[in-house]
Amino acid sequence: MARLVLIGLAAGFSSALLGVGGGTVIVPLLLFVGFEIRAATATSLGAIAITAAAGAAVYAVHGDVEPVYAALVGIPAAGGVVLGTTLQQRVRMRTLSYLFAALLVGIAAYMLVAA
Repeated sequence: MARLVLIGLAAGFSSALLGVGGGTVIVPLLLFVGFEIRAATATSLGAIAITAAAGAAVYAVHGDVEPVYAALVGIPAAGGVVLGTTLQQRVRMRTLSYLFAALLVGIAAYMLVAA
């Protein structure tokens, strides 16, 4: 239980500081503490909903939320989640692990080159 609270703190902190905290922080840490990848992904999405609502509320108070743009990104993203979840249920867990690892390595390589 305490490890999950620490994962939440790490995700929230990195999300606020760097703009990443959801899948790139929560999923690997949940895998590290013994979750299987489907449960880690689903748990991460549930946690992101709470984190996103809190962050959006704080930014809205400061007048930084652009509702039209948020909808233009958010509505298609919701559709993408439905499609991605449907596909994820059909892909072997080992393949999901490799795909996730490749995504993280690709992001890391891009950040190193672009820096």
